[in-house]
Amino acid sequence: WSPLPLFHIAAMLPLLAIFEVGGCYLGMGHFEPGQALKMLEKHKVTMAFTPFVTFLQALIYHPDFEVTDLSSVRLMNSCFAAQPKSVGEAFRKAMPQTLQAGTFGMTEASGIVSTAHWGMDPELGFTRLGLPMIGQEIRIIDPQTGEDLPIGERGEVLVRGYNLFDGYYRDPEKTAEALDTAGWFHSGDIGSLDEHGHVMFHGRFKDMLKVGGENVAAAEIEAVLARHPAVKLAQVIGMPDEKYSEVPAAFIEIAPGSQASAEELIAFCRAESASFKVPKLIRFVDEWPMSASKIQKFQLRNALLRELG
Repeated sequence: WSPLPLFHIAAMLPLLAIFEVGGCYLGMGHFEPGQALKMLEKHKVTMAFTPFVTFLQALIYHPDFEVTDLSSVRLMNSCFAAQPKSVGEAFRKAMPQTLQAGTFGMTEASGIVSTAHWGMDPELGFTRLGLPMIGQEIRIIDPQTGEDLPIGERGEVLVRGYNLFDGYYRDPEKTAEALDTAGWFHSGDIGSLDEHGHVMFHGRFKDMLKVGGENVAAAEIEAVLARHPAVKLAQVIGMPDEKYSEVPAAFIEIAPGSQASAEELIAFCRAESASFKVPKLIRFVDEWPMSASKIQKFQLRNALLRELG
Protein backbone atom coordinates (compact mmCIF):
# COMPACT_ATOMS: atom_id res chain seq x y z
CA TRP A 1 0.00 0.00 0.00
CA SER A 2 1.21 3.45 -0.89
CA PRO A 3 -0.60 6.80 -0.70
CA LEU A 4 1.64 8.43 -3.33
CA PRO A 5 0.28 9.48 -6.74
CA LEU A 6 1.55 7.31 -9.59
CA PHE A 7 3.35 10.18 -11.34
CA HIS A 8 5.71 10.38 -8.34
CA ILE A 9 9.04 8.52 -8.56
CA ALA A 10 8.50 7.14 -5.03
CA ALA A 11 5.24 5.52 -6.15
CA MET A 12 7.03 3.67 -8.95
CA LEU A 13 9.33 1.90 -6.48
CA PRO A 14 6.75 -0.17 -4.54
CA LEU A 15 4.75 -0.68 -7.74
CA LEU A 16 7.72 -2.30 -9.51
CA ALA A 17 8.61 -4.26 -6.38
CA ILE A 18 5.13 -5.76 -6.09
CA PHE A 19 5.23 -6.77 -9.77
CA GLU A 20 8.49 -8.60 -9.02
CA VAL A 21 6.87 -10.77 -6.32
CA GLY A 22 3.48 -11.11 -8.00
CA GLY A 23 1.59 -9.28 -5.28
CA CYS A 24 -1.25 -6.77 -5.15
CA TYR A 25 -0.68 -3.01 -5.16
CA LEU A 26 -3.11 -0.73 -3.34
CA GLY A 27 -3.02 2.98 -4.09
CA MET A 28 -5.16 6.04 -3.42
CA GLY A 29 -6.48 8.61 -5.87
CA HIS A 30 -6.47 11.12 -3.03
CA PHE A 31 -4.85 10.61 0.38
CA GLU A 32 -7.28 10.68 3.30
CA PRO A 33 -5.93 9.21 6.58
CA GLY A 34 -9.19 7.65 7.77
CA GLN A 35 -9.67 5.83 4.47
CA ALA A 36 -6.00 4.84 4.47
CA LEU A 37 -6.31 3.18 7.89
CA LYS A 38 -9.42 1.29 6.72
CA MET A 39 -7.50 0.02 3.66
CA LEU A 40 -4.54 -1.16 5.74
CA GLU A 41 -6.79 -3.13 8.09
CA LYS A 42 -9.38 -4.45 5.61
CA HIS A 43 -6.87 -5.72 3.03
CA LYS A 44 -4.37 -6.99 5.62
CA VAL A 45 -1.56 -5.05 3.98
CA THR A 46 1.89 -6.62 4.52
CA MET A 47 4.07 -3.74 3.23
CA ALA A 48 3.40 -0.01 3.60
CA PHE A 49 5.37 2.58 1.65
CA THR A 50 5.03 5.88 3.54
CA PRO A 51 8.40 7.66 3.53
CA PHE A 52 7.15 11.24 4.02
CA VAL A 53 6.31 12.87 7.33
CA THR A 54 3.09 14.48 6.12
CA PHE A 55 1.48 11.05 5.53
CA LEU A 56 2.88 9.55 8.73
CA GLN A 57 1.63 12.39 10.91
CA ALA A 58 -1.80 12.42 9.30
CA LEU A 59 -2.18 8.74 10.22
CA ILE A 60 -1.08 9.01 13.86
CA TYR A 61 -3.25 12.06 14.56
CA HIS A 62 -6.37 10.48 13.10
CA PRO A 63 -8.81 9.33 15.82
CA ASP A 64 -8.97 5.81 14.31
CA PHE A 65 -5.21 5.23 14.49
CA GLU A 66 -5.15 3.67 17.97
CA VAL A 67 -8.05 1.30 17.24
CA THR A 68 -6.91 0.18 13.77
CA ASP A 69 -5.44 -3.33 13.56
CA LEU A 70 -2.06 -2.92 11.82
CA SER A 71 -0.69 -6.32 12.84
CA SER A 72 -0.53 -7.59 9.24
CA VAL A 73 2.16 -5.05 8.25
CA ARG A 74 5.55 -6.78 8.33
CA LEU A 75 7.60 -4.12 6.52
CA MET A 76 7.16 -0.36 6.38
CA ASN A 77 9.21 2.24 4.53
CA SER A 78 9.06 5.01 7.11
CA CYS A 79 12.39 6.90 7.16
CA PHE A 80 11.98 7.58 10.89
CA ALA A 81 15.63 8.64 11.20
CA ALA A 82 14.71 11.81 9.28
CA GLN A 83 11.37 12.40 11.08
CA PRO A 84 10.54 13.96 14.46
CA LYS A 85 11.20 11.34 17.15
CA SER A 86 7.59 11.47 18.34
CA VAL A 87 6.39 10.15 14.97
CA GLY A 88 8.63 7.10 15.13
CA GLU A 89 7.67 6.36 18.72
CA ALA A 90 3.95 6.40 17.85
CA PHE A 91 4.46 3.74 15.17
CA ARG A 92 6.86 1.75 17.35
CA LYS A 93 4.06 1.44 19.90
CA ALA A 94 1.30 0.70 17.38
CA MET A 95 3.32 -1.71 15.19
CA PRO A 96 5.91 -3.52 17.33
CA GLN A 97 5.93 -6.46 14.90
CA THR A 98 6.87 -4.32 11.89
CA LEU A 99 10.39 -3.88 10.52
CA GLN A 100 10.77 -0.16 9.92
CA ALA A 101 12.92 0.60 6.89
CA GLY A 102 14.77 3.81 6.23
CA THR A 103 15.66 4.92 2.72
CA PHE A 104 17.58 7.83 1.21
CA GLY A 105 17.05 8.92 -2.34
CA MET A 106 16.09 11.48 -4.94
CA THR A 107 14.38 11.63 -8.31
CA GLU A 108 17.72 12.17 -10.09
CA ALA A 109 18.86 8.75 -8.85
CA SER A 110 15.70 6.89 -9.93
CA GLY A 111 14.26 7.05 -6.43
CA ILE A 112 16.37 5.18 -3.92
CA VAL A 113 20.11 5.30 -3.28
CA SER A 114 20.30 3.52 0.08
CA THR A 115 17.87 1.31 1.92
CA ALA A 116 17.40 -0.91 4.95
CA HIS A 117 17.46 -4.69 4.65
CA TRP A 118 16.11 -7.87 6.20
CA GLY A 119 18.29 -9.17 9.01
CA MET A 120 19.44 -5.75 10.16
CA ASP A 121 19.19 -4.52 13.75
CA PRO A 122 15.55 -3.27 13.89
CA GLU A 123 16.67 -0.19 15.81
CA LEU A 124 18.48 1.03 12.69
CA GLY A 125 15.05 1.71 11.21
CA PHE A 126 14.71 4.55 13.70
CA THR A 127 18.24 5.97 13.43
CA ARG A 128 19.66 5.36 9.92
CA LEU A 129 18.65 5.38 6.26
CA GLY A 130 20.21 2.13 5.09
CA LEU A 131 23.18 1.03 2.99
CA PRO A 132 23.88 2.00 -0.63
CA MET A 133 22.20 -0.35 -3.08
CA ILE A 134 24.31 -2.63 -5.28
CA GLY A 135 25.83 -0.68 -8.14
CA GLN A 136 25.61 2.67 -6.33
CA GLU A 137 28.29 4.63 -4.49
CA ILE A 138 28.06 7.41 -1.93
CA ARG A 139 30.68 9.93 -0.83
CA ILE A 140 30.45 12.68 1.79
CA ILE A 141 32.58 15.69 0.87
CA ASP A 142 33.41 19.16 2.13
CA PRO A 143 31.54 21.32 -0.43
CA GLN A 144 34.21 24.03 -0.16
CA THR A 145 37.27 21.84 -0.78
CA GLY A 146 35.80 18.79 -2.49
CA GLU A 147 37.71 16.55 -0.06
CA ASP A 148 36.16 13.41 1.44
CA LEU A 149 35.16 13.85 5.08
CA PRO A 150 35.84 11.41 7.95
CA ILE A 151 33.23 8.98 9.26
CA GLY A 152 30.45 10.76 11.13
CA GLU A 153 31.15 14.25 9.79
CA ARG A 154 28.46 16.09 7.86
CA GLY A 155 28.98 17.25 4.31
CA GLU A 156 27.46 17.15 0.84
CA VAL A 157 26.22 13.78 -0.40
CA LEU A 158 27.63 12.69 -3.76
CA VAL A 159 26.08 9.76 -5.62
CA ARG A 160 27.37 7.68 -8.54
CA GLY A 161 25.89 4.63 -10.26
CA TYR A 162 23.93 3.13 -13.14
CA ASN A 163 20.75 4.63 -11.69
CA LEU A 164 21.62 8.29 -12.29
CA PHE A 165 19.77 10.48 -14.74
CA ASP A 166 21.50 11.90 -17.84
CA GLY A 167 20.70 15.50 -16.95
CA TYR A 168 18.01 18.10 -16.38
CA TYR A 169 15.60 18.61 -19.24
CA ARG A 170 16.75 21.44 -21.52
CA ASP A 171 18.99 22.86 -18.79
CA PRO A 172 22.66 22.19 -19.63
CA GLU A 173 23.92 24.73 -17.08
CA LYS A 174 22.12 23.09 -14.16
CA THR A 175 23.23 19.67 -15.45
CA ALA A 176 26.88 20.78 -15.54
CA GLU A 177 26.61 22.07 -11.96
CA ALA A 178 25.10 18.81 -10.69
CA LEU A 179 27.07 16.14 -12.62
CA ASP A 180 30.87 16.30 -12.55
CA THR A 181 33.27 14.79 -15.10
CA ALA A 182 33.86 11.70 -12.93
CA GLY A 183 30.15 10.86 -12.97
CA TRP A 184 29.33 12.01 -9.42
CA PHE A 185 25.98 13.70 -8.82
CA HIS A 186 26.26 16.59 -6.36
CA SER A 187 22.94 16.26 -4.53
CA GLY A 188 22.89 19.40 -2.39
CA ASP A 189 21.88 17.18 0.53
CA ILE A 190 23.66 17.28 3.88
CA GLY A 191 24.54 13.76 5.00
CA SER A 192 26.97 11.56 6.89
CA LEU A 193 28.10 7.92 6.97
CA ASP A 194 28.60 5.84 10.11
CA GLU A 195 31.39 3.31 10.63
CA HIS A 196 29.32 0.57 8.94
CA GLY A 197 28.45 2.65 5.87
CA HIS A 198 24.87 3.46 6.89
CA VAL A 199 23.60 6.77 5.54
CA MET A 200 22.06 9.61 7.54
CA PHE A 201 20.33 12.66 6.07
CA HIS A 202 20.61 15.99 7.92
CA GLY A 203 18.89 18.47 5.61
CA ARG A 204 19.48 20.46 2.44
CA PHE A 205 22.23 23.01 1.87
CA LYS A 206 19.60 25.34 0.43
CA ASP A 207 17.89 25.05 3.84
CA MET A 208 21.00 26.39 5.54
CA LEU A 209 20.57 29.84 7.05
CA LYS A 210 23.40 32.34 7.34
CA VAL A 211 22.69 34.18 10.60
CA GLY A 212 25.26 36.90 11.19
CA GLY A 213 27.95 34.75 9.59
CA GLU A 214 26.95 31.55 11.42
CA ASN A 215 25.68 28.54 9.43
CA VAL A 216 22.42 27.21 10.89
CA ALA A 217 20.53 24.19 9.55
CA ALA A 218 16.77 24.68 9.37
CA ALA A 219 16.40 20.99 10.27
CA GLU A 220 18.20 21.59 13.58
CA ILE A 221 15.72 24.29 14.64
CA GLU A 222 12.81 22.16 13.42
CA ALA A 223 14.02 19.26 15.58
CA VAL A 224 14.05 21.49 18.69
CA LEU A 225 10.53 22.77 18.01
CA ALA A 226 9.30 19.21 17.39
CA ARG A 227 10.25 18.31 20.97
CA HIS A 228 7.59 20.69 22.30
CA PRO A 229 4.51 18.58 23.15
CA ALA A 230 2.10 20.98 21.43
CA VAL A 231 3.93 20.96 18.08
CA LYS A 232 2.66 18.59 15.43
CA LEU A 233 5.00 19.83 12.69
CA ALA A 234 7.49 22.67 12.32
CA GLN A 235 9.09 24.15 9.23
CA VAL A 236 11.82 26.81 9.39
CA ILE A 237 12.82 29.27 6.70
CA GLY A 238 15.30 32.15 6.44
CA MET A 239 13.89 35.67 6.65
CA PRO A 240 15.91 38.70 5.44
CA ASP A 241 17.29 40.85 8.25
CA GLU A 242 19.18 44.16 8.05
CA LYS A 243 21.50 43.39 10.97
CA TYR A 244 22.16 39.65 10.60
CA SER A 245 21.50 39.24 6.85
CA GLU A 246 19.12 36.37 7.64
CA VAL A 247 17.24 35.13 10.72
CA PRO A 248 15.08 32.03 11.31
CA ALA A 249 11.30 32.16 11.13
CA ALA A 250 9.12 29.16 11.95
CA PHE A 251 5.79 27.90 10.70
CA ILE A 252 4.01 25.65 13.19
CA GLU A 253 1.08 23.26 13.01
CA ILE A 254 -0.29 22.64 16.51
CA ALA A 255 -1.19 19.08 17.54
CA PRO A 256 -4.93 18.41 17.93
CA GLY A 257 -6.18 19.27 21.41
CA SER A 258 -3.04 21.27 22.26
CA GLN A 259 -2.27 24.95 22.65
CA ALA A 260 0.89 27.03 22.54
CA SER A 261 1.63 30.68 21.89
CA ALA A 262 4.40 32.05 19.74
CA GLU A 263 6.03 33.51 22.84
CA GLU A 264 5.97 30.11 24.58
CA LEU A 265 7.59 28.36 21.63
CA ILE A 266 10.28 31.02 21.24
CA ALA A 267 11.06 30.75 24.97
CA PHE A 268 11.25 26.95 24.59
CA CYS A 269 13.80 27.31 21.80
CA ARG A 270 15.78 29.89 23.76
CA ALA A 271 16.16 27.42 26.63
CA GLU A 272 17.40 24.73 24.23
CA SER A 273 19.56 26.58 21.69
CA ALA A 274 22.03 29.38 21.11
CA SER A 275 20.36 32.75 20.61
CA PHE A 276 21.10 32.94 16.86
CA LYS A 277 19.21 29.66 16.35
CA VAL A 278 16.02 30.91 18.02
CA PRO A 279 13.16 31.83 15.61
CA LYS A 280 12.56 35.57 15.52
CA LEU A 281 8.92 35.10 14.65
CA ILE A 282 6.41 32.25 14.45
CA ARG A 283 3.35 31.82 12.29
CA PHE A 284 0.71 29.13 12.83
CA VAL A 285 -0.76 27.13 9.94
CA ASP A 286 -3.61 24.66 9.58
CA GLU A 287 -2.70 23.54 6.07
CA TRP A 288 0.67 23.29 4.33
CA PRO A 289 1.44 24.22 0.72
CA MET A 290 2.28 20.83 -0.77
CA SER A 291 3.75 19.20 -3.81
CA ALA A 292 2.72 15.56 -4.25
CA SER A 293 4.60 14.57 -1.10
CA LYS A 294 6.59 17.46 0.36
CA ILE A 295 6.00 20.83 1.94
CA GLN A 296 6.94 23.69 -0.41
CA LYS A 297 9.05 25.95 1.78
CA PHE A 298 9.45 28.57 -0.92
CA GLN A 299 5.71 29.22 -0.73
CA LEU A 300 5.93 29.70 3.04
CA ARG A 301 8.77 32.17 2.56
CA ASN A 302 6.99 34.05 -0.21
CA ALA A 303 3.85 34.36 1.93
CA LEU A 304 5.88 35.78 4.81
CA LEU A 305 7.70 38.24 2.55
CA ARG A 306 4.34 39.46 1.18
CA GLU A 307 2.98 39.82 4.72
CA LEU A 308 6.00 41.81 5.92
CA GLY A 309 6.32 43.87 2.76
